[in-house]
Amino acid sequence: MKRLTTLLTAFLLCTITFAQQALWGNIPVVSPEIHDNNTVTFRLQAPKAVKVQVTGDFLPKQKIKTAHGEFEIPGIAELTEGKTGVWEYTTPEPLQPELYSYSFIVDGLRMNDPANIYLIRDVATLTNVFIIGGDRADLYKVNSIPHGTVSRTWYNSPTLGMERRMTVYTPAGYETSGKRYPVLYLLHGMGGDEEAWISLGRTAQILDNLIAQGKAKPMIVVMPNGNASQEAAPGETSRGLLPPTTQLPKTMEGSYEQAFPDIVKFVDKNYRTIKSKSGRAIAGLSMGGFHSMHISKQYPDMFNYVGLFSAAIMPNKDVSSPIYEDIEGKLKVQFAKNPALYWIAIGKTDFLYKANVDYRKLLDEKGYKYTYYESDEGHIWKNWRIYLTEFVPMLFK
Repeated sequence: MKRLTTLLTAFLLCTITFAQQALWGNIPVVSPEIHDNNTVTFRLQAPKAVKVQVTGDFLPKQKIKTAHGEFEIPGIAELTEGKTGVWEYTTPEPLQPELYSYSFIVDGLRMNDPANIYLIRDVATLTNVFIIGGDRADLYKVNSIPHGTVSRTWYNSPTLGMERRMTVYTPAGYETSGKRYPVLYLLHGMGGDEEAWISLGRTAQILDNLIAQGKAKPMIVVMPNGNASQEAAPGETSRGLLPPTTQLPKTMEGSYEQAFPDIVKFVDKNYRTIKSKSGRAIAGLSMGGFHSMHISKQYPDMFNYVGLFSAAIMPNKDVSSPIYEDIEGKLKVQFAKNPALYWIAIGKTDFLYKANVDYRKLLDEKGYKYTYYESDEGHIWKNWRIYLTEFVPMLFK
């Protein structure tokens, strides 16, 4: 009995020691460490590792060829082992202001940085993140300004026959102002969900900062789930803790576009909105840009502002839906109604660049007015955050 008591005491002391270490922040490795000159050091304690690498979007891109074309992926850098088994890599040059993501590769196995608690999910991948402040990146930070409210809410979609979840941002002062607000409907890409824009896109921080600076009108931002077969983000549905995937039924085949008025009706009923075309905007990235294009032409009296961010344009040839019938005829009706802004943005190395060139050529031939914004790099969140910061100040003027 005495021996058992001794063992239990030792176990409790070990447990308390580890708990206190976590509580008091006594972590031996600091990573990432952002230096005064904006170089960054990454560290990982792995004394038995043979090879440690870091991969992230702060490194020069690599190009890979796939069956779907050539894509850019984050580069890789080698860490050097120190005497205490701590591996280290410092960027040779200062990093530009931006939100960056990264992970380690240890003897071929990808892992997150155990010294960095800040993680973001992109489809089925979790990566660590950090921010280099300054310039546009200050819009991605939480600053000492009035803050809006982010909530998750469920709505009924009679068209899809299910309860579905959306994320909603309301601007600072919404709860007490009594005013009505315009609404931006902001749509995610393939593999994303109602969490994508609020986490990866930094929507709340961007809106808070632009509104506080007087560069954007106070507005509601609705970020719905764009997967027509899905109730909500993985882990938030009645189907349990399913793994995230891009291979979902009813993807870009017309169901979501047909059901979109369910979302607008719910928002207009449950929030203090400006219930007219002049008070509504729609924008999205990749698949969300595809949805924005086809929803806005399908319902030409619903949205006065349209944003296509790195958008897919035309449906697959094997897809049949009334949504995609007579596209040019529907565009003619839409542009005859003079939308206040039709905004197209894409990166120079985006794999959808040619599709957007072809679409702009069609608009040019028809004499339809639009605004074009071209950035460097490709199909990445860095660009989509930039596009949001450019698009939002042009709304509801």
